[in-house]
Amino acid sequence: MKQTEGAIEAILFAAGDPIELARIAQALALDEKTCETILAKMIDEFSFDRRGVKILRLGSCYQLCTRPEYAEYVKTALDNRREATLSGASLEVLAIVAYNQPVTRGYIEQLRGVDSASTVATLLERELIEERGRLDMPGHPKLYGTTSTFLRCFGISSLEELPGLTDTLEGQESLLDGERSENE
Repeated sequence: MKQTEGAIEAILFAAGDPIELARIAQALALDEKTCETILAKMIDEFSFDRRGVKILRLGSCYQLCTRPEYAEYVKTALDNRREATLSGASLEVLAIVAYNQPVTRGYIEQLRGVDSASTVATLLERELIEERGRLDMPGHPKLYGTTSTFLRCFGISSLEELPGLTDTLEGQESLLDGERSENE
């Protein structure tokens, strides 16, 4: 078992990017269910031992990454001063894509009321969204959806883990109500 776990850890480390469960299982000559069970055990052990890395499940893929509480040490050691942030417009477009995918740029612009070409281009460049085909209508506009990079950056395994829109809107309304009562 330790050799299999070591092999999985080595595969995840060498891959760098998310790797499909099926590919890991095939490399180890295991069935997917057994491989998934071993990975779940490893995720628990890495967490319990507070190791510097953790295994992320991203849909049907897995990836080895730095545990967030050690990120500052890694940044300091590697001298990474550039903080990758997203503008409000980028976050807005990303939310539209995440909750409504696949979507066209026209749909995004209709919801936002402004041109979103540069924002979509930025999200494509950062690999947070990707082209998912074309819509079967005049002009054949591109369809966009989120990527595994999006899941990893937001610390979720699948889109089902996104907060519900009604929960989010209710939270915003309660914040606004609190601000209104403070200003009265």
